[in-house]
Parts: sequence; C-alpha cells; structure tokens
Amino acid sequence: MGPQSPLSVLHLAGSAVDDFYAELSRLYAAAAVTALTGPRYRQHLAYISPDGSWRFPSDLSAAAIARAEALSLADAITCLESLKIDVVVPQMFCLPGMTTYRGLLDMLKLRYLGNRPDVMALAADKAKARAVVAAAGVAVPAGEVLRRGSDWSGLPLPVVVKPADADNSVGVSLVRDPMKYDAAVALAFAHADAVLVETYVELGREVRCGIIVRDGELVCLPLEEYSMDRERKPIRGSDDKLARTGGGDLYLVAKDSTRAWIVPEDDPVTQRVWEAARRCHVALGCRHYSLFDFRIDTHGNPWFLEAGPYCSFAPSSVVAVMAAAAGLDVTALFAVMVRELNRERTPSWRSRN
Repeated sequence: MGPQSPLSVLHLAGSAVDDFYAELSRLYAAAAVTALTGPRYRQHLAYISPDGSWRFPSDLSAAAIARAEALSLADAITCLESLKIDVVVPQMFCLPGMTTYRGLLDMLKLRYLGNRPDVMALAADKAKARAVVAAAGVAVPAGEVLRRGSDWSGLPLPVVVKPADADNSVGVSLVRDPMKYDAAVALAFAHADAVLVETYVELGREVRCGIIVRDGELVCLPLEEYSMDRERKPIRGSDDKLARTGGGDLYLVAKDSTRAWIVPEDDPVTQRVWEAARRCHVALGCRHYSLFDFRIDTHGNPWFLEAGPYCSFAPSSVVAVMAAAAGLDVTALFAVMVRELNRERTPSWRSRN
C-alpha cells in the first residue's frame, strides 16, 4: 500500500455486560462512523455481544448485527489480523469494554485511540481517582468509602451518596435529612459493592473540562456548563444524561442546549478549572485526551468530582463538542488524535509494505 492509502479504522462496539451498554455503544459508534465517512478512512466494525461472541457487521443496526456470524474470540482474532487495522476506536462503555478489551488490543498489538486500561480502571473507581488527583494538589470534597455492613459515615450532612464505580449518575443522592441517609446508601449499594460519601459542595456551577494532546502538549478545551439550580436541581441525576423516546429509543438528554452550553473562554472560572484539569490529566496518566467534572462553589473555586476520560468521536461526544467550540470538527479532532498516536509508532504491518 502506498502512503496515500486510506487509514484502516476499526470501531470496537457493543458490550460484554448487558443490552443497555450495548445500545449506548451503538448510539455513539454509529454517529462516529457517519462523521468519519469519506475517502481518508476505510472503516470496519467489530461488535461484542453480552454473551461474549464477536460479530463483524456491515453496519450497527440491530438487523445487520443479527445477520452477522457470531464468532469465538479465537476466530475473531484471526479476522482482526486479516483486516490490517491501523487504528482502533474503542466504543465500549461497560467496565470490561474499557479495561479488558483494551488490554486485548494491547496484547494483539492493535493501536487504539484513548486511554489505556489501567487509566480507565482508575478513573472508573471514583474513590481511587479522587485520592490520586488530591495528591496532585487538586481540591476534592471530603469523602469516605463505605463497604457493605459499614456504619454511618462520619461526615456531617449534607452529603452526596454515590456508587463508587457506576456511570451516568445512577444511584446518586443528595442527603440533607438524616432520616433519608440509609435509603440513599441502600440505593447506591444496589449499583456497586462500595459507596462513596462526599461532603456536599454548595452549588455555584457545575462544568466539564476536556483536554486533548496536540503535538505533545496539553490543550484545554472550552468548558461545558450544565443547567443547575440550588433548590430544584442541586446535583445531576441519571435523568439529566439519558432518556428514551416514546418509541423506546435511547437518546442523549444532556445535548439539549437548554441543559448544557459552552462557557466563554474569558469566563473567570475557566483558567482555574484548566489548571486543575491539567493536574488531573497528568496525575491519572491520561494520553491523547481526558475529561473531568468539576463542581464550582459559591466563591468560584473548582472541586474535582470525577474523571470520564472517554471520547467516541461522535459529534455529540462531550470532547468532540468542546473541540468543535475550539474550531476542531470531529474529522479534524480525529486527525489530531491519529497524529498523536503516530508519534508513538507505526503499525508493524504497514512498515513491512
């Protein structure tokens, strides 16, 4: 193949856990495939079903996935080797997808965009992630981890109670009334084996900060702010992120312009959040890109809430939205990330041609 041949891109989608994560993956991955369609890329799809089987469908519709042959891991590896992939875009949101399957890519020497499995595992554990960034000098709310059978947390109310490793704000509660504490802990334990209890930071604002690596340098993207209210919406819940249409299709609530918007760069909070985000990126060992949630208190000080170092390269993906606000559409962002990947090394199969 000549140097101008299309880049061979594999989107690794689906879920090894359940149908919800598989559907969420298909939603983002299909949008990324559409956004990257063109002569520069030859795109391939690999889909993991909750039963562990692999498929290589023609598209990510339910019908195409059902038509595709179900393969064992061994047969899937043979298929992957035949495709001569230049870069993989991980599109799996379940914990095995973010860790085990990225580890498989490493083992197969398939290069992929985004963070390595150890970083994804660290970010998924909210208690560990907050400890790491706190050690790097980033402000975090006071917190305690509860295991099953633990007594009442020693933190004074109000507190936020959340599963230690769940996504999309499931099982999260703000507790002001001591009579509601046990129910909040029970709800969080329904989604995880450990619960994080944090001091509630009185709402000023809540923002997300994305970072991309460009030419080896950390570039902070415009912040995205979420619609909040101290009385009616003091914390974000799962209903602020995902919902279903009347027909049952999953859609992204947070992309509504009345719920989230880009913060002007000259906003007083921007530089403070950028500084904290850079520390988080380095402390957690992120590469290519990263994404962090911050609570802004009533004095304008940012407090780390959690890390979500993920980007699907769908136009609605948060990092992609922030990059677009900085003048990089999805195709330009993807090209920047591929160049960063190529700073590491060239695929072995291409070097032999």
